[in-house]
Amino acid sequence: MNNKIAIVTGGGRGIGRAICLRLGQAGMHVIAAARTQAEIDEVAAEIVRAGGKAAAIALDLTSEESIVELFRQVRERFGRLDVLVNNAGIGLYGQVAEFTAEAFDKVLSVNLRGAFICCREAMRMMIPQRSGCIINVSSVVGIKGYPNQAAYTASKHGMVGLTKSLAAEAQPHGVRVSVVLPGGVDTDMVAKARPDLDRSVLLQPDDVADVVMFLLSLSDRAAIDEIYLRRRASQPF
Repeated sequence: MNNKIAIVTGGGRGIGRAICLRLGQAGMHVIAAARTQAEIDEVAAEIVRAGGKAAAIALDLTSEESIVELFRQVRERFGRLDVLVNNAGIGLYGQVAEFTAEAFDKVLSVNLRGAFICCREAMRMMIPQRSGCIINVSSVVGIKGYPNQAAYTASKHGMVGLTKSLAAEAQPHGVRVSVVLPGGVDTDMVAKARPDLDRSVLLQPDDVADVVMFLLSLSDRAAIDEIYLRRRASQPF
């Protein structure tokens, strides 16, 4: 993995931060991308302090122009892209009968439309290389449904469908596409969505980073479409 180029969206906190740090430790040049510049600046600085290579680029996933500009900068600076981790996401919650179309659109715009555009731009770089790996981070709600999470659940189900279709398109070009579906992870988003949960029983962001590293360690002969990651103990997530 040494000197390969990786973009991680939502790289400033939680799961994204853990993935950035792990990729940096593996020798990759990490581009942490997120809305909050201060957060990704700190992640990039932490990687560099540890002897790694990193950059921080602000990203608005609701803006196609912002996404295209991110990939343009990576293409101009590095000339290639080896890994894309689509991790960024937002959650807005409430019962369907009381949920606004505006809120529904906002969740899908970030979680699904933004991920789609990132995948599209990554494929435009990876197809000519005939190599690359795209890892989409979905959720247990990509295969299950929970009350008050209809918009978030729809976006994460969509992420699974997007991944499956793209994996079939990408295979002839030597590009692997996988989706990771973590159960409850101890992040601020989960705390907001499920304040009833005991956070001590949840997965940790490093557990998801472990799965990403496993997917990147596969030989060129192997591909994994989907991984559902759950806590080993008997918990609802």
